[in-house]
Amino acid sequence: MLVKLCKGYELEKEKPNTSEDFFNRSEVVYVENGEEKTLHVLYVRYFDDQINEFTPYTDKIVFQNGTGEVTFKDIVALVCLIKNPGLRDRKRIYINKQAEFASYFEGIDFSKLPEIFQKLNSNQGYELQSLSEFIVQPQ
Repeated sequence: MLVKLCKGYELEKEKPNTSEDFFNRSEVVYVENGEEKTLHVLYVRYFDDQINEFTPYTDKIVFQNGTGEVTFKDIVALVCLIKNPGLRDRKRIYINKQAEFASYFEGIDFSKLPEIFQKLNSNQGYELQSLSEFIVQPQ
């Protein structure tokens, strides 16, 4: 699987009576078997404020990447795809339960994520050989 893009953003209200401003969207674009796919993860924005409960990070900017910053929103869809390969058959998921959201981050080897974004920053894409290499293996 070749990861081409990971990005996240805050939704904004389109109409005064909608609740988009309570949600974030994270996307990962990848190529698998010659087909480009996108996984969209819509989740409650409140989870960004609880980042230290799911990750070793304490700030919404999780690391610097060359000339830019990688935010928590940028990694969510990628982490979901790594943790649950079955999501490759989905286009979008919605997560509104904190326990479900936290489960995607359990066991992720966060030290390997900057390598992915470094390749993406140089427009090379990142070839994910094995999703299990991003999961912390029990000793």
